[in-house]
Amino acid sequence: MTTGTRGRDGDAAGEQVRAAVDWLAAAASDPGACRWEWERGPLGVVLLPAGRRWDVLITPGDLGLAALAVLSRLAARPGPVLAGVGEGRLGFFVPPGTAARWFGTGIRAAGPGSWIAAPHPARAPAGGRWLVLPDGRGTLNDPSVLELALHEAAAGP
Repeated sequence: MTTGTRGRDGDAAGEQVRAAVDWLAAAASDPGACRWEWERGPLGVVLLPAGRRWDVLITPGDLGLAALAVLSRLAARPGPVLAGVGEGRLGFFVPPGTAARWFGTGIRAAGPGSWIAAPHPARAPAGGRWLVLPDGRGTLNDPSVLELALHEAAAGP
């Protein structure tokens, strides 16, 4: 796997990418095939099932970006956040089961039976990019804190 820059900062970035790859690939039914597709597939994107290790709350881009700014102030480090094409939508990774309990106007919830198009953590294919990489330890966005961030973001400046 290519990790980009070398040196102490490059090693740390490479470790973060490897941890993110391992954590995300573990959600796939075949982690090896997932890694292969990321590394050698023409798109650099894999479909991962929601509902096993995480659910995803999908927001409109503007609301999601504003909520991420608030979340970054409220949490030491936000959990994984994925941006769709042109940042038109953002996906906040939350604990499994959140999708079944989430009710919010204009916010979609992806849980069991849903699939998420996930780009390789170190690349930004045309289909989207990671705004906050998974940390590899399973840290997710706290739904209660995310809800507060969404409310504050929706209220405006």
